[in-house]
This record gives sequence, structure tokens and C-alpha cells, in this order.
Amino acid sequence: MSVKKLAKMGRDRGNKLLVKLGAVGHLPSAVYYGVGSRRFDREHHGVLVGKNKYLSGSSAFLLRRGTHRLEKGLCMRPRRDIFALNYIEETAQAFVDLHERGNADPKLMHWAGDVLRQYFELSGSAPEIDRARELFESVSRSDEGADEWVPFARGESPPPVSYEDLYALTRRRRSVRWFLQKPVDRGAIDRALEAGAQAPSACNRQPFEFRIYDEPAMVRRVIDLPMGSKGFGHNVPVVAVVVGKLSAFFHERDRHLIYTDSSLAIMGFLLALETQGLASCCLNWPDHEPYETRMAETLGLEADERAIMLIAIGHPDPEGLIPYSAKKSLDRLRSYNQLKG
Repeated sequence: MSVKKLAKMGRDRGNKLLVKLGAVGHLPSAVYYGVGSRRFDREHHGVLVGKNKYLSGSSAFLLRRGTHRLEKGLCMRPRRDIFALNYIEETAQAFVDLHERGNADPKLMHWAGDVLRQYFELSGSAPEIDRARELFESVSRSDEGADEWVPFARGESPPPVSYEDLYALTRRRRSVRWFLQKPVDRGAIDRALEAGAQAPSACNRQPFEFRIYDEPAMVRRVIDLPMGSKGFGHNVPVVAVVVGKLSAFFHERDRHLIYTDSSLAIMGFLLALETQGLASCCLNWPDHEPYETRMAETLGLEADERAIMLIAIGHPDPEGLIPYSAKKSLDRLRSYNQLKG
């Protein structure tokens, strides 16, 4: 046996032993990933940079979270006369700060302004509420009189599509890797994004953005970044990179929400593409250096921004083959009422 092979066997055995020791408990695992392996370094840094941004001052994410919390309080039955004392002032301050900056999302400001107004109309008096009310009333809103974006009754109207239609759409959507070489209408992509944006998101923060590339030279640069585009990336007309923003969160406990929330939005986006005759293919983005470095350098990502996945988009080639991809059987997919003990 060669020296090279013997050395590899020794490294593998040593790594297995370290992994076994690290898996014993929380402290040994912290030592393992703090000393033995540095594969979480990027996440550690990104979480802290994002947390620092969030805690450094009022932000759109803070306003989104606070407004959604107010909405939930306004929806409670029975609704309390006094609530939100521990966050109403920071929410009102964020609204004022973003209004003064003048570059906030108009939809966010419309929604937050309407919810805050309703909250102050329905709430009783308390020092925190009175101070926040004074802050809010110092702002002159330009959207007064527009449609009110406040909690509303769901109603009993039937759903606009049947289960059968929805299931047929999910069956039709498959990962397509062969596309016709024809332009993709940006309007179709934007409409699909509007549908994807309706997905649920923790406190409605939507900690993600879709970066779309449809200029051929840029598509080639981006589509070659992941390992999963080998063999077909050359014929992809459009590629989207979904980017998560860790600056949406004030605590490490929420660091996984960039993946959860963006994935919920992605599924709606894919289905909406399908309804418009466009196909897609999700490309896995593993947390792996030096790929992460190349992605960050190519897209100009900041330390708190993480690539979630890439999506190839285009008009499907009717003669291109797609994998059958049999899904799990229902009895392997779900269980009811299982608890331990």
C-alpha cells in the first residue's frame, strides 16, 4: 500500500474519532467546531454581522416585525385594551426614522402606517403607548385615505382553484434542464415573484431577495458557480440567486429563518412560473468553501448575506427529457399524533 493511501487512511480514522468524541455533547461539539473544524466560521461571522446591523438602529426588518406583532394583537379574541408595551415605542420610532430617510418601501410604510393608526385608535392609555402615539402623529403621511391595510375577516368565499387543479400543477412542475433559446419576459418573472411574496414568513420579515440575471454573459458567470449545473448550464437563459439576509434578526435563534422563509417563497415562485409556460430547476447551494467565497465575490454579497439556492429559468424544450423523480409514499411522508412516552 502506498504512503499516500496509508496517510489518507490515518486521517480518515483520526477524523472519525474526533467526530465520535465531539458528538458526545454540546461542549465537545463546540470544541470540535471551534478547533478541529472551521466549517461554521462563515455562518458564525454572518450571524454576528447581521445581528450587529439589526441592533445598530431602526430598520425595515424591525418595523416589519413590530407591525406584524401589532396585527396579531389586534386579531386576538378578546382583544386586550393594552398590549405591545415592550415594543410599541421602538416600532413607532422605526416608522418615523424610515419615513425621514425617504427611501423605504412604500408598501411597507403604507401597511405599517395603517396598522399603527388602528392600534392607537383602539388602545387605551399607558406611558409607553402615549409616547409612541406622539411619535407616530409627528409624521405627515402621504397615503392617507388610501385602502386600509389592516386585519380583516377572512370570509367564507370558496377558494379560487380546486385541489385537483393545484395538484395537477404540482405534478406538472418538474426540474427542467433543457430550455429553448428564446427570451424570457421579465414581466412573467415579476408576476411569479409577486405570487411567491405571498408566502408566510416569520413576523412577515421576508428576509430574502431574488437576484435575477438574464444578460447572457452574466448568466454564464453565475450559473457556473454551483456544482449542480454541470452538463446543462450552458443552455440556461435566466438564473436567479435567492439571497438570505441575516440582518433581519436580533438573535441567533432565528438564523435558520433565511432558509425556511425563502424556501416557502420559492415554491410559490416556481408554481407561478409554471402557470405562465416557464419551467425551472432548483440548484442546490451547499455551504462549502471556496464556493461560498466565489459566490460572495461574484455577487458582491455582504458578510450577513447568504446564498440560499440558484434557480434556472426558461421556456422548456418540449423534446428535452426530465427525471421522473418518484416521491415518497404517503405512509412514509406523514404520521398522526405520535409522541414519545
